[in-house]
This record gives sequence, C-alpha cells and structure tokens, in this order.
Amino acid sequence: VCPMGKINFYAGPAILPATVIEQAQAAVKNFEGTGLSILEVSHRGKEFVKVMDNARALAKELMGLNDNYEVIFLHGGGLSQFHMVPMNLLNENETASYFDTGTWAHGALTEAKLFGNVHIACSSKDKNYTYIPRQYNVAPGSKYLHITSNNTIYGTQLQLPLNPPAGVPVVCDMSSDIFSRKVDYNPFDLVYAAAQKNLGPSGTTLVAVNKNILGHVNRRIPRMLDYRQHIEKESLLNTPSVFPIYVAYLTLQWVKSEGVDNIEARNLRKAKKLYDTIDASDLFNCPIAKEDRSVMNVCFTVASKELEE
Repeated sequence: VCPMGKINFYAGPAILPATVIEQAQAAVKNFEGTGLSILEVSHRGKEFVKVMDNARALAKELMGLNDNYEVIFLHGGGLSQFHMVPMNLLNENETASYFDTGTWAHGALTEAKLFGNVHIACSSKDKNYTYIPRQYNVAPGSKYLHITSNNTIYGTQLQLPLNPPAGVPVVCDMSSDIFSRKVDYNPFDLVYAAAQKNLGPSGTTLVAVNKNILGHVNRRIPRMLDYRQHIEKESLLNTPSVFPIYVAYLTLQWVKSEGVDNIEARNLRKAKKLYDTIDASDLFNCPIAKEDRSVMNVCFTVASKELEE
C-alpha cells in the first residue's frame, strides 16, 4: 500500500517505502540545508558528491562485494546494458553464452549479436518461457555467461546460485529482483539493475562490476559506454540522474535498516498467499512451473477468454 492509500498492482514500478517518499519530498524543498531543491543542486557540489559516494558504498556493502568490484550509477536502464556488456567484454571473433528465458533475456542476446558470436546455453522459448531449464550448455571458451535472474513478463525466477564452468565470468540482469532476497553476489562478475523496481524511481541503473574483466577487448569504446571511464570518474563522467540516484540512496538505506533477510521472508509470505489463492481458484490459473514461479512478478490467466476481456 502506498502512502496515498492506493493499492498498486503494476507489474513493474514498485511502491517506495513511506519514509523514502517523505525524505525525498523534504529534499525537493530543501536539500541538506542548502536552501536549494535536490532538483536544482550541482551534481559536483559537495552535498551531492557525498550522496553519490555513500550510495555506491552502501550498494557495495549490501551486496557484500570485495575490493575487486566497483559500483557505478549509469543512464539508459537495463536496455543500455544489453549493448554495454558485449561492447566492453566481447570481441567480434569471440563467443558469449546466454540463457534465453524471457523477453529481456532474449533482448540481451539479440543485442550481443551486434558485437560477437552468441551461443544460447539454454532456452524455454519452446513453452512460451513458462519454466527455467535445468540443463544448460556453455560454449567452450565463452567470454562470459549472461543470465536474467527474474523474468518480469512471464513470471519465472532463476534459483541461485548457478554452477558455471570455472573461469567463465557470469553477468546477471537483476533489474526485477535485486535486494529482494539474499544472494551471494561475489560469484557474479557483473550485475546490473535498472531502477523502478526494488531500487528506486526510473532514471538510473546500478552496475556492480569486477574490474578484472574489463580492458580486454580490441575495439575503441565511446567514453559514455566504457565502464572504466565511469569507474575512474566515480559515476560523475557526465551529469548523473541526480534525483533518481538520491532516492535510490534513500531506498538502499531503508533496505539496510529492514534487513534483506526480513525483506525476503515478507516477500515469500506474500507470494505464497497469492499463489495459494490462485491455485485454489476455479477462475484463475497460473501457467508457470511451480518450482520456477517468481516471487516478484506473479502471472496468471483467467479460465475464460471472454472473462479475460
């Protein structure tokens, strides 16, 4: 339930905690006692630079990442990561392996074909993406394996961790379920998550990347698409999305105060209640394999096509 008392059934945008809304509202009027709105302050002013530094550090803390990793905030949502990942990691004559488990996973592998060879390690397209394949085949010599942790549109969720071949970096799109459950992030070499789900409002994207996997492609990369440039400038290479990053920082503070374990337990209780109700109903049906049902996005159909309308 949002602060206005409405019930939100949107598939994508998440309700923000009431405390985050209140803090954001206050900052719109007067940010950190500057007498200026958060919408007006310089992104290079000491007050916002402190927010950026703290947000990056807090995300890294919540993810439990070691010193090999950097966290940056970027533009362009998850869709931009579909091309930034292969642009930074994959040469034209090399191969990357991809899970094809839904709309966004398929979009990612389609974009990667612009930069190199793509091997589909597994696919659930044969059954309209209603399950997660248990068997997968990573191409020998793959530069990385790309997975999508939660299939927003079709309502499946990958059970982590995986056991990929040794030496193959793992890239994960966690836009839909980051910070919704306890995850060991260190086995991943790059994690990206667009905001407007569990992270804050749309307008920014969080990327956590192992610096050791960067700098190994032959192509020239535009500055705005080069992870190393953003790391060097500490997410201030250009004007960042000041307000979304600030609200993401407030949300990360809330996640820390609540505890990811508690958030996961609540999510599991809510999802069980909803799935149990759907399963017990003669009117509604959930076509997703039970062991792969998403805790974030619950998909269901109606028994009659007429009633669906």
